[in-house]
Amino acid sequence: MINVLEYLENSAAKYPDKVAFTGTDTSVTFGQMLVNSRIIGSRLIEAGANKEPVVILMHRSPEMIVSFFGVIAAGCYYVPIDEQMPAHRTELIMDQLHARYVITDDVNNPAIPEDATVLCYNDIVSNTGENAICLDALATRRAHAIDKDPIYIVFTSGSTGVPKGVVTNHRCVIDYVEQLTKIIGAGHDSVFGMQSPLYVDACLKEIYSTLKFGATTHIVPTVLFTQPVKLVEFLNEHQVNTVCWVVPALTFISGLKTFKTIVPEYLKTVAFGSEVFPPKQLKVWRETLPEARFINLYGPTEATGMCCHYEVTDKTDPERPVPIGKPFPNKEIFLLNDDGKQVPDGEVGEICIRGISLAPGYFNNPEVTNKAFVQNPLNTLYPDIIYKTGDLGRYNQDGDLEFVSRKDFQIKHMGYRIELGEIEMLTCKVEGVENVCCLYDSEKKKISMFYMGTIDKGQLVSLLKEKLPRYMIPNTVIQLELMPLTAGGKTDRNALKQML
Repeated sequence: MINVLEYLENSAAKYPDKVAFTGTDTSVTFGQMLVNSRIIGSRLIEAGANKEPVVILMHRSPEMIVSFFGVIAAGCYYVPIDEQMPAHRTELIMDQLHARYVITDDVNNPAIPEDATVLCYNDIVSNTGENAICLDALATRRAHAIDKDPIYIVFTSGSTGVPKGVVTNHRCVIDYVEQLTKIIGAGHDSVFGMQSPLYVDACLKEIYSTLKFGATTHIVPTVLFTQPVKLVEFLNEHQVNTVCWVVPALTFISGLKTFKTIVPEYLKTVAFGSEVFPPKQLKVWRETLPEARFINLYGPTEATGMCCHYEVTDKTDPERPVPIGKPFPNKEIFLLNDDGKQVPDGEVGEICIRGISLAPGYFNNPEVTNKAFVQNPLNTLYPDIIYKTGDLGRYNQDGDLEFVSRKDFQIKHMGYRIELGEIEMLTCKVEGVENVCCLYDSEKKKISMFYMGTIDKGQLVSLLKEKLPRYMIPNTVIQLELMPLTAGGKTDRNALKQML
């Protein structure tokens, strides 16, 4: 396979009338998806688009997913921008792209550049005439496509405040999908509940598992992630048996004692990532769903999503964070020190990734690309690019990789080098604590802790003084009813900073 469109074409041939994706108000079958993506591709070719970024500025819906594949069919690469994305972020992305074409469901959206050609989704797909699909033009574009051609750009947060566009191609996604679907056990009978926004790479898990096997994905309304009981009711109503969610979305349910009211009746596979799953919360999930599989997934956008996995078993140490395990097939992980040398077993080093699914780099940003995607320092004989994640890890005695912290979260405080993640992990073990996040103000030299739970703040501080050395005790402790989350479901550290 050299083109991701083959996933869609194969399932459309086998299951033309089966629903592939459902949203709040609409759904699309595999057959409809194939037809509409070809109509969109034909319209883009007619408009003059070729091998260039096409912005998809739509609300989170099946139609947005269809648009992704219409852009790919035209031989272009899509840039997803959700209507809920902050306006300033959208502007920064648009300024970098200079995109000539925008597909939208609202032609009056102020974020659309004045000089762009605007294509309204409903207007495009409502054209069902003889000339709506130009098979010859689509075939010509396909004939000139290779697996190294880009198919999307996903923008991540840049350290300077300017988003970085990660460019990903057919080969990256195919390699990723073929390994991921085996690890999570996806199949024709899988029913996914999608938590992630469509402008992040996390959505690839559900999209491509669905297309590869002819499965079904239900896009979970974002509002339900503030209503835990209704969220579980949604999972039960749609008989969702597989979720691939960020950890805060799962701990939101268990931390608010939702399982005392309702449990997910059909859930058999729970894949999670993005943050460390607090052991106490994982225990609640496993006791509630004793027959379910729990799989920790780790990986950055620059590696096309996930690259390591670990399935939780009864042998997993309940007192330690769940390991991120071992690399996917066709991946290699190095732990390197600042000198580019491998660290000894058991010691902490930067997680570096090698493999086919590594992205080619950042869009129109060679300087940043060359800092993160570097020559493998362990191989000087031929070109061999690895990605430096900025994450710190170590191997445990079982040979499984453990995530330690972000390099950014490693601080020097009162003369000591400290991992904020270590403070969070130890605090999560305290009875009455459900979730924790620590921040460090390098100017004021202060550690701030935010936590959810029933324990009194004063009592928590007293217990921490018994568990932590003096230099690791937070200077400020703030109790929250809910931990703020980003649109992607991760802990919103910027929102926490605003509370200080």
